[in-house]
Amino acid sequence: MAAPKKGRSASAQSKPWRSLALILIAIVALTGGMFASGNTTPRLGIDLAGGTSITLRAVPERGQESAINKTNMNTAVNIMERRVNGLGVSEAEVQTQGDDNIIVNIPKGTNSKQAREQVGTTAKLYFRPVIATELSAGAATASPSPSTSASPSGKATTGSGDKATSGDKATSGDKATSGSASPSGTATQQGRAVTDALKADATPSGGATGSAKSSSTPKASGSPSPSGSAGNDATAKLQAQYAALDCSKESVRATAGKGALPTEPTVACGKNNAGVWQKYVLDKAAVDGTDVKKGQAVFDTQGAAGWIVQLDFTGSGGKKFADVTGKLAQNQSPQNQFAIVLDGEVVSDPQVTTAITGGNAQISGSFDQQSAQNLANMLSYGALPLTFKEDSVTTVTAALGGDQLHAGLIAGAIGLALVVVYLLVFYRGLSLIAIPSLLVSAVLAYVIMSLLGPAIGFALNLPAVCGAIVAIGITADSFIVFFERIRDEIREGRTLRPAVERAWPRARRTILVSDFVSFLAAAVLFIVTVGKVQGFAFTLGLTTLLDVVVVFLFTKPLMTILARRKFYANGHKLSGLDPKALGAKPPLRRTRRPARPVDTKEA
Repeated sequence: MAAPKKGRSASAQSKPWRSLALILIAIVALTGGMFASGNTTPRLGIDLAGGTSITLRAVPERGQESAINKTNMNTAVNIMERRVNGLGVSEAEVQTQGDDNIIVNIPKGTNSKQAREQVGTTAKLYFRPVIATELSAGAATASPSPSTSASPSGKATTGSGDKATSGDKATSGDKATSGSASPSGTATQQGRAVTDALKADATPSGGATGSAKSSSTPKASGSPSPSGSAGNDATAKLQAQYAALDCSKESVRATAGKGALPTEPTVACGKNNAGVWQKYVLDKAAVDGTDVKKGQAVFDTQGAAGWIVQLDFTGSGGKKFADVTGKLAQNQSPQNQFAIVLDGEVVSDPQVTTAITGGNAQISGSFDQQSAQNLANMLSYGALPLTFKEDSVTTVTAALGGDQLHAGLIAGAIGLALVVVYLLVFYRGLSLIAIPSLLVSAVLAYVIMSLLGPAIGFALNLPAVCGAIVAIGITADSFIVFFERIRDEIREGRTLRPAVERAWPRARRTILVSDFVSFLAAAVLFIVTVGKVQGFAFTLGLTTLLDVVVVFLFTKPLMTILARRKFYANGHKLSGLDPKALGAKPPLRRTRRPARPVDTKEA
């Protein structure tokens, strides 16, 4: 056999054991990780394992009855789906039903409570300046929160609590930096302070579509900003709502701030860092949730902030945010805070010390990974165009899904059996290479899908099972291409070992092109579809990639090793490589041309 060309690796020919050892190590490592994590079975989708089904009904907001239309419903579906599915394939189904209903199906194994909170929080997102805040059923905030000062390095820092920054320009305290009860002061004094704050309110100019002017520092006296008796009535009504608000009661929290227009002040409830509910008086909305381009939870590796939430605003949103934070920074706590309000609830209330410009900001403080991701998710997808009411929550049984799974597994087993029979009949001894390759591919697919459940929320649904069954044919097709190339070389009169090495480059090219087309189709299908079809596309793409890995690291090296055995090298009748059965040409032999006869006739 000729030596490999210069520059061409001969490892596949001379050291196939290396490839086999590599894939064996990968299988052992992945299997060990699967058992170590305790996730020894793939997560099942709602159609196979059951789960929770939520029905949401769109209700019109005041003055926006025409908002319930197909466009807004589809937008709401997309936002809810992104909320629930988050970073991966969590297999939650979100779809419209009728003109004003949305059905959300959450599979068993998903954190259904957290998912319900994500989709149930369906009102619009607003950034509102804080006028006053008070612990629920406790003393109001009497003294300002710890002062904020700039450090020598130029970064603003807070005395305590959490903070928000934009580069080295600004900081703010996150939830309830000023929410702790003052050690002194009576409820009467605090009520008077709230009244003064309301009277001293310099109403922000514009609502959600304009920049906000922050509330001024509470004063002992001052005239209310709304002019006339109507303004006094509005202020008195807001004061009465604030005085009656008890955020420690769930029934009260469920209605606090609901239905408030962005162009009017309101009251709201929210939790501080200690997990205690407190109540707020909030000014007109200064920034709309649609002005937020993206919210992202990241871990601060450079400083000691830990988990932070990064905010990117649109062009107009960045200008609004810079305007309102510049005005809030001139006030004292709590009127230097802005509340992030979602569905009438304050989810964060950062303090501001300087204007946050540049169209981006950071909220940092006492976040863990989960709380940072939750806030980032709300900021990214919180601007729903409609308000939704949770009509019903039902539990879906897996009885029907179990029957479907059983039928799917039977179909897969029948398909696999037919492939094995085909290989045994037509390829005989070569099936001893193909069948172990199929098993290796199946083991890798099973282990990886089990690990992807907790890693990215992948859930195996019925279409995904169909994708795995289709992959059996794709994998078997790769083996057949390789075997037929080897047979073609034997038909040309070559022996097995050179036939394997000559067949591999051509088979490899065909296999890669075929798998690339399958993977591209799976990728496009995954991108342009949602729900169950994504499960099919994801499984098909995964098994296609595994086919390439198995063929390169297992099938080809195993064929190289077995080609050295007499059973295959000598073309045994049961090997599938019998030259006579394949109609091989006799090997070409060079013969010496006969000598020209000499004329012996006498002259």
